Amino acid sequence: MSPSFCSGRFSVALFLVISAVPIAYLISLERAVPSTHVFSYQSSGFFRECAKWDDAGRRFLVSFMDGGGIGEVVPSADGNSDDVLREVTLVKDVDLAGNASLGIVIDRDRNRLLVAVADLLGNRYSALAAYDMSTWRRVFLAELSGQSEEKSFADDVAVDAQGNAYVTDAKGSKIWKVDVNGEIVSTIESPLFTPPGWYNNLVALNGIVYHPDGFLLVIHTFSGLLYKIDLAADGDESNNKVSVVEVTGGTLRFGDGLELLSPTKIVVAGSPSAKLVESSDGWRTATVTGWFSTGMVHRIVSSATVKEGRVYLNHIVGFGSKMRHILVEAVF
Repeated sequence: MSPSFCSGRFSVALFLVISAVPIAYLISLERAVPSTHVFSYQSSGFFRECAKWDDAGRRFLVSFMDGGGIGEVVPSADGNSDDVLREVTLVKDVDLAGNASLGIVIDRDRNRLLVAVADLLGNRYSALAAYDMSTWRRVFLAELSGQSEEKSFADDVAVDAQGNAYVTDAKGSKIWKVDVNGEIVSTIESPLFTPPGWYNNLVALNGIVYHPDGFLLVIHTFSGLLYKIDLAADGDESNNKVSVVEVTGGTLRFGDGLELLSPTKIVVAGSPSAKLVESSDGWRTATVTGWFSTGMVHRIVSSATVKEGRVYLNHIVGFGSKMRHILVEAVF
C-alpha cells in the first residue's frame, strides 16, 4: 500500500528527495492546520503504512511499516481533534521481526485481521498473516515467497465473502489467492499487469478491494491503471477475466490504497491528493469526481478508511520526538 519502497534503491532515492526538502518548508507544512477533522496519535515508530477503522472495537488498527506489527488507536468518546491519542501495540511477532507489516483488511465474518508482510528492502520475503481480533493470536502464516525465489513484495490484501484473501505483489505484478485456512490456492497473472515502460513498473499492483458483486478492483501505482478482475464463479482461476477500467476525469497515477465506499464509489489514496472515483456500469468505466489534499504531502498519504460515514486518510510518516501521526478526514 505505500509508494512501496520496493527496492533499496527506491528507498535511498526517497531519502535523498526528502532530505533535499528545505527544513523551513517542512516546518511550514507541519504548522499548517488541515481544514477538516484530524485524529493525532503518538507512536513507537516513524512509519505507519495502513490504518483501518474497526467499528466493532471502536478503534483504528494500524500497521507498522518499520519492524512489523499491529497497533490500535482508540479515539476519545467525543472525538476531539485537540486530543493527542496513544498507539498501543497488539501484535509484534518475533519470527517476523525485520519485515514490514503493510496493507491490512478486517475479515468481520471470521473476526480476523489479515496483514500483508514483506521484506522492505531486499524483497526476498512475502507472507500473509491472519490474527484473531479477540485474542490477537496468529491463526495462520502463509509464506508467499522464500529466499530462493524471485523477488516479490506483498503490499495489500482484500478478502471475499468466503474468507479467501487476495494479496497484491507490487514487485512481481501478480496477485496471490490464499484460502480461509492459509493455503495458497493460486496466483492471478495477466500481461495487462505490466504496462509498457520500465518506469511504469517501479511500483506495480498495490491497493486492492473486493466488490460484493464478485470481482476485484486493483490499482497499479506508477501507471495509474485501475483493473477489474472478474473472479470465476466455478473457482477455476483460468476463467478469471482481467480488464482495464476506462477512467476519465483525471489520472490515478501514484494511487496507493483503495477503499470501497459503496458498490459505485471508491477512494484512491495517494499523494499529492486522494481521489473519489465513481462508476455507473459495473466498473467497466469510471470517472474521477472528487479530489482532496491534506496539505501534508511530506507525510505521504497511503491508505483510506471509513469511520461512521467519514473518510480518513492515513499518512505514512510521523514527525517529532514523539513520532506524531495523523489521520485526516477527506471531504470530496
